[in-house]
Amino acid sequence: MTSARQQRTSARPAARVWSGVTRALACGLGLAGVVFLGMPFIAGAATTQRVVHDTHTGLAINGVDPVAYFTDAAPLVGRPEHEYLYAGVVWRFCNEGNMAAFIANPDVYMPRFGGYDAVAIGRALVLPGNPQLWAIAGDRLYLFYSEDARARFVAKPDEVISVADNKWPALVDTLVN
Repeated sequence: MTSARQQRTSARPAARVWSGVTRALACGLGLAGVVFLGMPFIAGAATTQRVVHDTHTGLAINGVDPVAYFTDAAPLVGRPEHEYLYAGVVWRFCNEGNMAAFIANPDVYMPRFGGYDAVAIGRALVLPGNPQLWAIAGDRLYLFYSEDARARFVAKPDEVISVADNKWPALVDTLVN
């Protein structure tokens, strides 16, 4: 276990992150083909976080490697041996290269709006994005709560981003660190 995970888990009992998913799931396997049984998207808990993460494990975007969206055009599960603590949450990566890229410029690879749905933010709502529902626009990663929200974003990304940019400062102040 990396020191970042030890810091996050020392005060709490161990928890299973991927219910129903075997630990053998490795990078290179997209999440699209995996059936999740109880994927930990907790709407109530998410509204108390500046970066969407699992409150039991401390993992950002459910352990998905944020750099893989850019390098592999897919949400790939990161590995426990490649973890980095940033912005109060633990980020996982498929390999050392992806982790190094993130460390060098985390704002490029982190999902915009802390991983919250940009369409919902435009409506003054704070809904956690799903790592399976994503898009890259303007060289930034966006996650979405639903397929409908993703479709709305893809249809008019500049408009959605502009509205969300205006609403986000007031919303982020309501989130607890």
